[in-house]
Amino acid sequence: MKSIITYLAVIMEATTVLGGPGKGVKPDPDGRYTIAAPGIKAQFIPYGATLTNLFVKDKNGKDVDVVLGYDDVEYYPKDPGHPVYNAIPGRYANRIGKGKYTIDGEEYHTELNDGNNTLHSGTNNWSYRFWNVTEHTPTSITFAISDASNSSLGMLGRVDSTVTYSVSKSTWHIKMNAVSPERKTPVLLTQHTYFNLDAYKNPATDKIWDHTLYMPYSARYLEADQGALPTGKILTAAPGSINDFASASGLALGHARDQPGFAGNCGANGACEGYNGYWLIEDKPSRDAVVVSLTSPFSGVKADLRTDQPGVVLYSCNWMDGSAQLKSTQKLVVNGTAVPRTVGRSSCVAIEAQDYPDGINHPEWGRVDKQILGPGQKYSWESSWTFGLV
Repeated sequence: MKSIITYLAVIMEATTVLGGPGKGVKPDPDGRYTIAAPGIKAQFIPYGATLTNLFVKDKNGKDVDVVLGYDDVEYYPKDPGHPVYNAIPGRYANRIGKGKYTIDGEEYHTELNDGNNTLHSGTNNWSYRFWNVTEHTPTSITFAISDASNSSLGMLGRVDSTVTYSVSKSTWHIKMNAVSPERKTPVLLTQHTYFNLDAYKNPATDKIWDHTLYMPYSARYLEADQGALPTGKILTAAPGSINDFASASGLALGHARDQPGFAGNCGANGACEGYNGYWLIEDKPSRDAVVVSLTSPFSGVKADLRTDQPGVVLYSCNWMDGSAQLKSTQKLVVNGTAVPRTVGRSSCVAIEAQDYPDGINHPEWGRVDKQILGPGQKYSWESSWTFGLV
């Protein structure tokens, strides 16, 4: 109880700095804010505007928690690994090549926190901040942040941003907005959601490879170097190749595990197996088209993504080393006995709708104007996940 009280005191201090919480807004006794609708319940904390739990119905009608996280809300800001569990990294998510970018002929330098590159704007990005809760209803919650100039090295000018999470029948909606009233600055946001649709309850495996993934409008992807930084080239995945999830529905995430190159497909000189890259979304037939379908044959859960973003990052959790504990909601029990499990390598997948990574340094892609925000302009981002059964 003492740790929860300490955590709530930090929340209140943060909301005071940011202008005070919305009227009557307060968390549950465990420090979480809960919203719910038929077939879905979601819980959040102000740290990183983070989703901590997401309960949906499995094929047996049971509630299963399909995202990663911790039982103890106080551990999120203490976690030395800081995997950005279901949080909002900003003001510029993903990588900035060689920690530099140019606006109107002037070069700016950012923190090198990922080898020779900048990841998520550095080690004081928005996923490390306590956001303000400005509104909370039974079905929605809004978080706000005011990011002062140079709070993340090289990110100049104030940026004010909000994220609203809401739920309706079996659907989680996310809407983000941002303005930069003082000067031009890079802005690229995402919801960094980690899934395991088995909820780690599959006794046969804790790996993600049996999940299926279908991205019908994503035949093309960005080539990346050994540090997961885009090279500038846009490649097309041949049907059945390692990076193909467009040619047919029902392809397993691990469909190419036996192919040469899979073990080092995401770089690190062969140490990164699976996926850590960006797929373009092209020629979708309508604004509301489903662009990603992730399914679990074990639980029967299907997750469908709709987004206004031009692509998605897939990361298959190569760097999870087994040191992180699972939530109690994801405990595997076999014959009445709890089976000890942790978050191991390739046991989850992060799916992040966003603009082209490092697009501010690749004018050939035509994304620079979409990633530089200035006075008088508004940034918006919208996605939803709908959950059903296979």
